[in-house]
Amino acid sequence: MTYQQRDLTGQVVLITGATAGIGAAAARQLVELGAKVALNARNAKRLQEMVNELGASNAIAVPGDCTDPSICRQLAKAALEKWGRIDAVVPNAGIGKYGSVLDYSDDEVTEMMRTNYEGTVHAVRAALPAMLERGEGDVVIVSSVAGFRGGGNESIYTGTKHAQVGFAGGLDRELREKGVRVALVCPAGTETEFALGAGREVGQPVLSTYLRADDVAFQIVTILRQPRSVRTHIWTLWSMQQQS
Repeated sequence: MTYQQRDLTGQVVLITGATAGIGAAAARQLVELGAKVALNARNAKRLQEMVNELGASNAIAVPGDCTDPSICRQLAKAALEKWGRIDAVVPNAGIGKYGSVLDYSDDEVTEMMRTNYEGTVHAVRAALPAMLERGEGDVVIVSSVAGFRGGGNESIYTGTKHAQVGFAGGLDRELREKGVRVALVCPAGTETEFALGAGREVGQPVLSTYLRADDVAFQIVTILRQPRSVRTHIWTLWSMQQQS
């Protein structure tokens, strides 16, 4: 018998960090499969461009900083008002800064810690009540292989990713019996805007060895398409050129 993946037609997915990179790629792939997406990012102009691309019947946007819990609640509320349901949340917004623990300002360090961890927590908390009410749903947290090991010149970033891993582990134990699956997608370096302007520059040879945003987005979609009898908790991935 052919293995049957779940049909995502009409499923509603919340995505933070949705204007570029992994978040935008996931939104496009999900809409291609018939899902609806509620998108959040700080850049309102680019967010609206994503809605225009995907179509107003398939996508809505709530601009703002996901470290603000009220923004995440607005995103969930907008999805419920538009489509009457929330099936999954993909906390994807993130900031990476690479260098010594002393290389960045207090404000830069705080922004990274808040975006990578607090933004994840607030997105989950906003989406979860609707999923618990229905008795099923998915939380797919975009983290990093850095969440399992500390790399040189990325200690603060690594700490935020360890925090996501710990949060997801506890959340999985809390929600599994309530029908909500919790997954971590943990890519190695990925060629996105995220990787640039934070210790890396366009044209560096190493970028050609990185994963592509669509590679990672495909894993997110695959997790959501698994039968509800199956759950993936941790999915790590590297390109063939990257050292694991």
